Amino acid sequence: MSRQAAAGPDAAVVPDAAASPDVAGSPAGPGAPDREKLFAARLHAARARPYLATALFALHPVESRRVPTMAVDRHWRCYVSPAFVARTPVEDLAGVWVHEVSHLLRDHHGRSDRVARERGLTGPAERLRMNIAADFEINDDAFGDGLVTPQDAAVPGLLGLPDGELMEDYLRRFRLGTHTEPLAWLDCGSGADGLDREWDLGPDGAHGLSAQERDAVRFRVAQGITGRPGSASKGWRRWAEEVFHPPQPWRELLGAAVRSAVSGSGAGEDYSYGRPARRSAAVPGAVLPSLRRRPPRVAVVVDTSGSVSDAELGSALLEVAAISRAVGGRRDLVTVLPCDAAARVVHPLCRAEGIPLVGGGGTNLRAGFTRALGLRPRPDVVVVLTDGQTRWPDSRPPCRTVIGLFPRRSGVPSWAEDDPDYRPDLPPEWARVVEIGSAS
Repeated sequence: MSRQAAAGPDAAVVPDAAASPDVAGSPAGPGAPDREKLFAARLHAARARPYLATALFALHPVESRRVPTMAVDRHWRCYVSPAFVARTPVEDLAGVWVHEVSHLLRDHHGRSDRVARERGLTGPAERLRMNIAADFEINDDAFGDGLVTPQDAAVPGLLGLPDGELMEDYLRRFRLGTHTEPLAWLDCGSGADGLDREWDLGPDGAHGLSAQERDAVRFRVAQGITGRPGSASKGWRRWAEEVFHPPQPWRELLGAAVRSAVSGSGAGEDYSYGRPARRSAAVPGAVLPSLRRRPPRVAVVVDTSGSVSDAELGSALLEVAAISRAVGGRRDLVTVLPCDAAARVVHPLCRAEGIPLVGGGGTNLRAGFTRALGLRPRPDVVVVLTDGQTRWPDSRPPCRTVIGLFPRRSGVPSWAEDDPDYRPDLPPEWARVVEIGSAS
């Protein structure tokens, strides 16, 4: 998004939003956007990013002098400032088209609403921060290869942040202040941060897409990316993979189980002399430690035995990413331990897709538990992702345990079993169990 016309004279005109003419269906009057220029820019964007063509042509433009540049709502309308179109070259407009439709494809409005509920973020200032974070997620790899990079594009480097992270990650890394004042003009609309605008036509307005139509567009774009993965950036390939693995109720259950475990009494708590206990005043000459809460550490044991399919291992990587978000996005606090009959190399979590899940033999997750509990510092929570065809520890580990069970295939024995009547032991009662793939 560019601010070339943000302070233009037309930006101060506030007509009735309901009376704003349809760009695609009305003649170009004295104050209407240059339709040919706007649509030429969209065609340029589709040629530069062919995998986004379905979404670009599903986005319906609406003239509005209330927006500083271009903005979108959650119903796939694109509000266009005539002054902005007049002042912006076609090549730059193409980049704005791609930027705005990216907000909708990546569901930034829905994700912003969820973040706001989970973290108690309210008010326009926090929504502006979400808009900035969403722009960072898009702009770090949106331009180049046929698309001009705007001079004032909001990119992570402006705040000294790394590329390649998600909106939720960036939100934890900065607050509004003098260093973000150059970005205060940003307004990509309710489609970017979930906060309704006065100019929005709403769910009953003309030319909005239904929820089913929006999902169909996302699915078509994801198909185009996975069909020709070499033509899309790494960020778009990651997005397409997640579209084919949409969040399910069981994923929410797994995240809730992990959050409950890490927030429980005793998890992430230890005595510290960094801040003396208030009781020290009652004991002259002695300094007593206080019980302080530190960020919880999570060890994820992934069953890589022969009875676990490649699809389930791919799902396990998605769960690792979800677990990271459940503990506040601190990837340095999450370690991953592949295990079949023996525990493998422990991997610190940098990027879930880069973790090698080595295995393929029999199953003995006891070794995984032993290795996880031997980590230093010791984890506060152990999460096990498995099909359940294993022997479990005889005694309860000295930390909370969450077990994510892949669907059991009836009649299929484990890798190391020759008995067709073999049935694995049920997970222990001391663990919180979530059935992965269950719709309930």
